[in-house]
Amino acid sequence: MRRVSLRFTGPFKVTVHDEPAVMPEPHQVLVQTECTAVSPGTELLVYRGEWPEDVPLDDTIDALSGAFRYPLKYGYSAVGRVVDVGRDVTRDWLDRRVFSFNPHESLFLASPENLIRLPESLASEEAAFLPNMETAVSFVMDGRPALGEQAAVFGQGVVGLLTTSLLSRLPLAYLVTLDAYSLRREKSAECGAHAVLDPRESDTVTRLRTMLPEQEPGGPDLVYEISGNPEALQQAMNVAAPNGRIVVGSWYGDKRAHLDMGGNFHRGRLSITSSQVSRMAPCFSGLWTKSRRLRFALNMLEEVRPADLITHRFHISRAADAYALLHEHPEKAIQVIFRYEDVE
Repeated sequence: MRRVSLRFTGPFKVTVHDEPAVMPEPHQVLVQTECTAVSPGTELLVYRGEWPEDVPLDDTIDALSGAFRYPLKYGYSAVGRVVDVGRDVTRDWLDRRVFSFNPHESLFLASPENLIRLPESLASEEAAFLPNMETAVSFVMDGRPALGEQAAVFGQGVVGLLTTSLLSRLPLAYLVTLDAYSLRREKSAECGAHAVLDPRESDTVTRLRTMLPEQEPGGPDLVYEISGNPEALQQAMNVAAPNGRIVVGSWYGDKRAHLDMGGNFHRGRLSITSSQVSRMAPCFSGLWTKSRRLRFALNMLEEVRPADLITHRFHISRAADAYALLHEHPEKAIQVIFRYEDVE
């Protein structure tokens, strides 16, 4: 079978390469990819060359354990079927549809313990949302929303919309979201936000605060910043209620946030928490494991059914067009999916 893989070869440079066929070692299986999902946040950092040189790709995922340097394979959301097994692997793995944290490529090797078997009730393209849904679950857990709280979410990209979908299922008093792009704002309302605002408007902070049904203590109790824009963190600090909590899920790469740490932050006794999906927060580690969180995220995909968030599908051979779209016209795209038909 023909094998192709996507490689980032430099800033704004993406190529698709033919590679030698691979055969499984005794403890491995061979997976033929059906689709992979592009994560616009982290993958655009790689695409633009904004990844900090001193930060490993991801030391919790075997396929991404190396250092950042071009050329490199990247991506972590692959869905496919097992087409061959090594001699030490039970044959019941054959033809299993599986998820893997693997880069964009048409065939790949994996150990069974690193694969997630998928239920037939979940479409392959929806299963490709698993890493982003796990991230959304992690954000909600780290924010610890309480009954009747008022919450705001800055950023309605893929992860932001999934986070909104989860928060909307909780008994919050009010949920307001913010994004600069009209397409994302429309989807946010469909995902359950009570109100959706454009953060670029000059009166956004005032409008957000005045629309809340509970005017005391004067802003959202809980604010998420997951826009990927460092400037949004200051806005999150400006709108938060006194004693409010801000959860920062954005990773800005080599961009810097310039913050006013006086005023509302200092007098309001705001708390700012970093949320990152690779590891469980210490407060949950005694009860939750990563595998438990992944199982829950998989269940949430069956409930949320995020296929409507897919705006574009590209054959893997057109990968360069996909990244150019996400970079040049983010207002037009939410979730981009790569397909692998006719790669044999």
